[in-house]
Amino acid sequence: MLLATGVLAQPAAQPPAGQRQTLSILGTGSHPFVGDMFVPEDALSSTIPFSRAGNLIVIRAKADSTEGNFILDTGAPGLILNMTYFRHYRSYEWSDPGDAQGGITGATSAASPALVAELQLGPFAFKRVPAHRIQLGHLEDQKGIRILGLLGVHLFTRFEMIIDYQTNEIHLHRIGLREKKNWHHALLGQESLYHTLPITVRDGKLFTAASIAGKKLTFVIDTGAESNVLDSRLSDKVFEQVEVQRRITVTGAGSGQLEALYGTVKHLQLPGRQFAAMPVVVVNLERMSGAYEKQIDGMLGFDFLSRHRVGFNFMTNKMYIWK
Repeated sequence: MLLATGVLAQPAAQPPAGQRQTLSILGTGSHPFVGDMFVPEDALSSTIPFSRAGNLIVIRAKADSTEGNFILDTGAPGLILNMTYFRHYRSYEWSDPGDAQGGITGATSAASPALVAELQLGPFAFKRVPAHRIQLGHLEDQKGIRILGLLGVHLFTRFEMIIDYQTNEIHLHRIGLREKKNWHHALLGQESLYHTLPITVRDGKLFTAASIAGKKLTFVIDTGAESNVLDSRLSDKVFEQVEVQRRITVTGAGSGQLEALYGTVKHLQLPGRQFAAMPVVVVNLERMSGAYEKQIDGMLGFDFLSRHRVGFNFMTNKMYIWK
């Protein structure tokens, strides 16, 4: 498979003969538990190493006295904790009548929100962090590691984040209030090396515009998705651009599973740039669209994000894709 830029992409790993491939799509439609999380006003930079569990980004972090593995999940609204390790926390009575819990495989087992006194990620300390709690045992069983929770977008609204899958590093900069308009990482010094496109942050989710076969679409950018996703309800004209190869099993933030189709979309257009031969999972996104309270046509996950160095400035609503 070849990208439009000429960079050779690695094909997805094939499961053993007779065994169906299983991919995780972790995005959840829950809204952020809105609280008075404290983030210092001063600027701070750090490079955070990460490992991988399948195609998911695993970061070491510490929630109060409990330290371990967290998944970076830009499809999640904020901090989500594994109920197994945080069931002793006091539950807060917080609900939004319009708040729909759920992801790609259906409803998640949400509990009343909790409050973490301090979340430590490298040198960054977040105080009084509101969190949802759900069961993530099925994800631990699938990936074979202990997972304390998910790190979602609401944590990083004051940050610029650059993800480098080649070096397994995340460059994080907490943007000081005085540098909101003029901060740029050294990697962004030569504009000819990367492409900039607009993103929208809404209810702790990242959205971008896309098109296939001239059809305008709305995509979620999700580091917690092990592949790209297309809504099976899209038009025949869109699916004329999709070559289906096999059936797979999809798991989500909830414990359910569903059957999906796996294939390749021939051409995907983002603002100002076209990509060819992108792997894609085809699944019905009606439930997720309802939970997001917004029509979701697809998701950009690992199979897209890992082919480039990618960055997000959550203060200026910009995404950077290196060439």
